[in-house]
Amino acid sequence: MKVCGVEINSNDVNLCLLSLSDEIFELPDCRSRRLTLTDINSTRELRYFQQTFAKLMQDYKVEKVVIRQRPMKGKFAGGAVGFKLEAAIELISDLDVIIMSTTDIKETLKRNPVHIPFAETGLKGYQETAFNTAFAYFMKDMYAPDEE
Repeated sequence: MKVCGVEINSNDVNLCLLSLSDEIFELPDCRSRRLTLTDINSTRELRYFQQTFAKLMQDYKVEKVVIRQRPMKGKFAGGAVGFKLEAAIELISDLDVIIMSTTDIKETLKRNPVHIPFAETGLKGYQETAFNTAFAYFMKDMYAPDEE
């Protein structure tokens, strides 16, 4: 299975493809690590962003997109542009998109830490949150704590 972890930061969408096969993780090459909405007030630009994202997911045969949830209010609240980008991704037909809370991501990574240093993945620093989101998605159900 191949997923795309997504972190939305202002008008940037940071991406990380991660696949799991026979309990082995792989980081497939991807032609884009970040997509940016250049004109936040242009419907045409937003549609172009949506089409670009959809084509990228189709080309790499991504089965699920996992977006890291952002707070709606408070000090670290996501901005309006980020929510526009999130909606544009969620509205792509034939794309399975889920939103994963930061609490779920943190708890999953605490129970199932990544076994190699991030620097050794070959990813860019700005992709770390997207990578953690994809990794946590895989680990959440696979290695969930025992129910008592």
